[in-house]
Amino acid sequence: MTHDAERKLILPSYRRDDVDAHPPLLSPGYRSTVARAPQQPLTYLPQRLTEVTGPLLGEGRLGELDHDLTRQHDGEPLGQRIIVHGRVVDGDGCAVPHTLVEIWQANAAGRYRHAADTWPAPLDPNFTGVGRALTDADGRYHFVTVQPGAYPWRNHDNAWRPAHIHFSLFGRAFTQRLVTQMYFPGDPLFSQDPIFNSVRDERARQRMVARYDHAATRPEWALAYEFDIVLRGREATVFEDEDDDE
Repeated sequence: MTHDAERKLILPSYRRDDVDAHPPLLSPGYRSTVARAPQQPLTYLPQRLTEVTGPLLGEGRLGELDHDLTRQHDGEPLGQRIIVHGRVVDGDGCAVPHTLVEIWQANAAGRYRHAADTWPAPLDPNFTGVGRALTDADGRYHFVTVQPGAYPWRNHDNAWRPAHIHFSLFGRAFTQRLVTQMYFPGDPLFSQDPIFNSVRDERARQRMVARYDHAATRPEWALAYEFDIVLRGREATVFEDEDDDE
């Protein structure tokens, strides 16, 4: 056997943090988890070569206005214009550059442009509610959008979701995906939302709430919120099941 044949391919691996902040897969207050939560212990599936060498997500997949949800149509969307910005960092606080960050959200009236969303709030012809951006060399991202509205979701009597923006982060392959939600400070609907409260650690819940950033506002144009995303470690952002809600 040659020396080359004896060499083994070493796939990338990541430390597994013992952080009990992520929501349990079964959260009875959030009704749909009762039907979809695993009934058997989870099986750990190690990464294989095909899972880390899939399609790359780079600048060639971004459009000029993908980061600005207010300029993707002929007219301007209704609602309060906002800037959402922040950094993506690892567990040691180091920047994670060139990572694809995607967002999706309801419009200012609290309605998604989705066939399953049929509650009687108006659709905005000038707002699709989807954006994407790559982090820069310092791990920074930047979006321009509108403040999303709250919406009903029939989980329990008179149930309303707090205003939020969904975030998806991709690594170097499609299997390396993390999903979370960004909330807005001072929302009165926090106390009755079982998705927000399925995160049992209060400090971890607060890491899902953006910080109002007056210094980053644009005068007479847009308010600003800062939302940093920490991938691992004691201060990690809470991540969730990709199918949590609209």
